[in-house]
Amino acid sequence: MEAYESIIATLALTMGASWASGINLYAVLLVLGFGSATGNIDLPPDLQILENPLVLAAAGLMYCVEFFADKIPGVDTGWDAIHTFVRIPAGALLAAGAVGDVSPVMELAAAIVGGGLATTSHATKAGTRMLINTSPEPLSNWGASFAEDLVVLAGLWAALNHPLVFLALLIVFVALAIWLLPKLWRLLKYILQKIRAFFGGQAPEPLLNVRFAGDVLPSPHAGASGDTVSELERLKALRDSGAITEEEFAAAKKKLLD
Repeated sequence: MEAYESIIATLALTMGASWASGINLYAVLLVLGFGSATGNIDLPPDLQILENPLVLAAAGLMYCVEFFADKIPGVDTGWDAIHTFVRIPAGALLAAGAVGDVSPVMELAAAIVGGGLATTSHATKAGTRMLINTSPEPLSNWGASFAEDLVVLAGLWAALNHPLVFLALLIVFVALAIWLLPKLWRLLKYILQKIRAFFGGQAPEPLLNVRFAGDVLPSPHAGASGDTVSELERLKALRDSGAITEEEFAAAKKKLLD
């Protein structure tokens, strides 16, 4: 029973550290390092370096910088872009260190999974914040930033104290991220096309023609004008550009022809 609990605890720490690092790496380093230094968290040998005063000072400094940068619209997106090259490798390293004294193969496997989790949480955070930045008021940025910090703290607490609960919630998060990320990407593409059109580029296709849930509707002008061929060509262009999937194209085509 103790061996089973040890495996679950190690798995939760491995997944929790890498997942949280994709959202706020410096908060993770501070929590784990300070907790280990004060004796409240028992870290594996490979992660005990986090309790070094120099590591804690560097993490604290960078957390303060991120605390303010993350709340300024536009700056937060630039910060996230830069940290694509920081959070993901750090998540992989934390996962490899959290598995403890195991074979190099197990460490590599943990690093791969940890890097994937860090990528998922980082992409979800960065994509969501880009959409929030389309709102002119700053309160939504502040709220999202504070919420992310609280989620990281709560997630690490759950991973350390209730590993089974954390692992169950992590599965839910991954499932939601898999569903959400393609839709975030579609909305971001539309926003970037709008920006390009503002500077003289080609105007994007109306986003209202694609429901957020994934169901595609024909343009409301098609039925009135009867120009079915033109509407089909428009839908085909959307499909070819990747704005809609093959299934969405088929659904829209069926609705148009019925």
